[in-house]
Amino acid sequence: MRSSRWALVAAAGALAPALLLSTPALAAAPAAPAPATVAASPFDDMDIDDLRVAVARILGDPDSGRRVIQEANALLDSGTAEEMRAWLKTGYRLAQAEDDRVAIARILADPGISDALRAAAGAALDDSTPEVLRYFLETGQYEIDNG
Repeated sequence: MRSSRWALVAAAGALAPALLLSTPALAAAPAAPAPATVAASPFDDMDIDDLRVAVARILGDPDSGRRVIQEANALLDSGTAEEMRAWLKTGYRLAQAEDDRVAIARILADPGISDALRAAAGAALDDSTPEVLRYFLETGQYEIDNG
């Protein structure tokens, strides 16, 4: 089972550019915007195989945390197309936010960090939105250390 999962991840990584660049949305002229009440998602038109590839690509990302890996594996093992679609739309973002909170808590646990970095990490945790957490980890902590 484990080797087939890695084969799926390898295949997903190899096929992803071809799949993404050959989709009708990228090949055709831009479509009319969706109504304001319905948020269009690239996952809405994907079949089960495409959804499995999207989940496998996330699973293959070395930056994926423990919660993301756990949920992605569960989906690949027994998830339906609707479950995968829902997870890719919202569940992944929430699982990533949980992993980001853990990563920020690890930064705060380091007794050698600067007061400015400690304050910025605390502020990111206080805000707790997925976007703020991700920004702090990807960019914010380096701006403070280098600033």
